[in-house]
Order: sequence, then C-alpha cells, then structure tokens
Amino acid sequence: MQSYWFNFFWPCTAKYWIIDLASDHSYAVVRHSNKKSLWILSRTAKMNEAVYQQITARLQEKGFDLSKIQITKQF
Repeated sequence: MQSYWFNFFWPCTAKYWIIDLASDHSYAVVRHSNKKSLWILSRTAKMNEAVYQQITARLQEKGFDLSKIQITKQF
C-alpha cells in the first residue's frame, strides 16, 4: 500500500492510499487517509463486472463498508 498527497484542486490537498492496483494499471482502488472515502477508479468508462465483483469481494474481506458506494454513470 502506498501513500500519496493529491491536489484535487488548488489549494485543497488530501493524503490518500492506493490499496489495490491492477498489474496493468487498468484500475486502482484508493482511499482517503481518514478511511471515510473510497474510490474504485477505472481507465475505461465501463469496468468489467467480474473485475468489479472481485475488487469488492477483496474490499469486504479487508473489512471495508461498501454500503455507500455509488457507481458514477460515465458517458
């Protein structure tokens, strides 16, 4: 797990952790250092459903509450 400072927009910055990353970098799972925010990021507009299910299963095994995950509609 790696920690980074990210500048969402100046002057706001946040520390975040990459907690899961595809070997080909096709997706990343990122959480805020306060553990209140979690993002599943994909390089494609539509993530493969099987891959998404595998990611969420690993997150549940690690004890993350996935009840507030919202899937963003991509265009």
